[in-house]
Amino acid sequence: MTWQSLIFLPCQLRVHSMIRLTDSIEIPDAAISMQFVRSSGPGGQNVNKVATAAQLRFNLDRAQLPADVRARLERLAGRRLTLDGEILIEAQRYRTQERNREDALARLAALVARAETPPKPRVATRPSRAAKQRRTDTKVRHGAKKRLRSRRPQRDD
Repeated sequence: MTWQSLIFLPCQLRVHSMIRLTDSIEIPDAAISMQFVRSSGPGGQNVNKVATAAQLRFNLDRAQLPADVRARLERLAGRRLTLDGEILIEAQRYRTQERNREDALARLAALVARAETPPKPRVATRPSRAAKQRRTDTKVRHGAKKRLRSRRPQRDD
């Protein structure tokens, strides 16, 4: 295919670009869709006329993420995860579409970065003998205090 045929057939040309979210994770731009809606945030009279709030939809199926990262991302997304397997991020902090778009992408990148780092495994530990002794001493003192409070003084008639 020559460059002349590209001029006459523009629908055949499809460029797949990748968006870098972290140092090791790139996602296809087809995994992200952006829509702008009316914002409820700052903007004065402009807020009623211009759609500045950004709604970013991140499709996990198209993202081609590693399985462990995807599982952690689903858990971290919480209620932002839809039944269709998309993460919905709404950004309406700023007055312009561009800044809200950047904010939504930055929040997505931060979420993916958090999901990328595996959690530290818990190391089982046991309390020391001194710690056990301190705990029982505290419990004994607390019980004695409660016993003193519950007793009624006896009357001599």
